[in-house]
Amino acid sequence: MNLQATREQIEALTSDPSEIKGAAGKAIDEVIHALDCGELRVAEPAGEDWVTNAWVKQAILLYFRRQENEWINNPAHGPEWSQLPPEQRIRTGMVFYDKIRLKNNYDVLGVRCVPPGVARYGSFLGRGSILMPGFVNIGAYVGENSMIDTWATVGSCAQVGSNVHLSGGVGIGGVLEPPQAQPVIIEDGAFIGSRCIVVEGVRVDREAVLGAGVVLTASTTIVDVRGSEPKITKGRVPARAVVIPGTMPKKFPAGEFGTPCALIIGTRSEATDKKTSLNAALRDYEVAV
Repeated sequence: MNLQATREQIEALTSDPSEIKGAAGKAIDEVIHALDCGELRVAEPAGEDWVTNAWVKQAILLYFRRQENEWINNPAHGPEWSQLPPEQRIRTGMVFYDKIRLKNNYDVLGVRCVPPGVARYGSFLGRGSILMPGFVNIGAYVGENSMIDTWATVGSCAQVGSNVHLSGGVGIGGVLEPPQAQPVIIEDGAFIGSRCIVVEGVRVDREAVLGAGVVLTASTTIVDVRGSEPKITKGRVPARAVVIPGTMPKKFPAGEFGTPCALIIGTRSEATDKKTSLNAALRDYEVAV
């Protein structure tokens, strides 16, 4: 794929979508295929920063408009079957009716998908990763040897690194619009505890540990209490930080109440064995997962 030429085609279709379903729309198909194979990413690291490819997001939005709803994942489906009343339809498996088909190249990528785990076409999972009964949306990227545990969800365009563990019920938010908005980024080696929520373009740096139930939005106050004075930030968890849910006092007309925040209470060890390091962090700081 000629990236510059494809980008120009996508930007032209965004300005004038009248040819989305025609031959010009094949550029959209090429982008989604490249996402599905891991040859292209919505966002990618650039040194210590990340760059968001807005035109790739635009291609995803155009892809929804290019596609039509169809029956998915049932070999018994066909024109005759779809004309029958619902009570007469014989189902041979899980049934979906959507514009985007399911991912089907797990064997080529070297990925395990445990039923009923679902990843949409146009998402990518790296070699050695495992998708338990969770969900990965179009445009999302999951690196090698990562675990998406039961009922965890990876939203559209979210970027999850290698050797990451998303525990049960974790919600990684998706960001499609506006196209220039940075998606949620979970860097290599991070551990995201049970029922955590990370949304609105928040970045979790490498090897950080989020204890169970941490909620991070763009406006969530992150308080570093490792020193003698608290340090307050938003939108980014530093590398190897150990984070738990907390509260901060806030005054309202009715009185003073505790509002949610995230507390950085410690630092994960730099031991070579990351599993040993993780266990030590959880034990030393009594972090629930």
